[in-house]
Amino acid sequence: MLAHATRSDDRSTPLPPKGPASDGGAAAVAFIRYLDVVLVIASTPFVILAGAPVAGFALAAVAWIATRFGVGVLESRAWGARNANVRTALHLASILGRVWLVALVVLLARFAIGTADGITAAVVVLAAYTVELVTKLLLRGQITATLRRPS
Repeated sequence: MLAHATRSDDRSTPLPPKGPASDGGAAAVAFIRYLDVVLVIASTPFVILAGAPVAGFALAAVAWIATRFGVGVLESRAWGARNANVRTALHLASILGRVWLVALVVLLARFAIGTADGITAAVVVLAAYTVELVTKLLLRGQITATLRRPS
């Protein structure tokens, strides 16, 4: 039996069934949702083989992955919050906190290690953000529905 979600125009939209048959689709959405993290991890051997500054890459990769999952935790808590002020504060904290942390890591790579490492860190963050933005635009309905569903 299909569950129905009510939209603002009072038409019901069937939701995909939960269970073994839908696991393949959920896995595909999860893979695409975290494609930026996959690409950052997968690019590690190429950065090492190319002789690019590894310290800047490592700092940016760790910061990106940590903030990416931290934002995911805050967003799921925000969607679960009943109070609109708490929801807004959590969304704002996730957005601004991530920007500040990633920017500080890029600056740390630049001034503590060197110019080349800072540039490498900035390129990693820019590339990962671009991939994340595109995937969010492509999956905006599926991601929001996943976060809003009670577990």
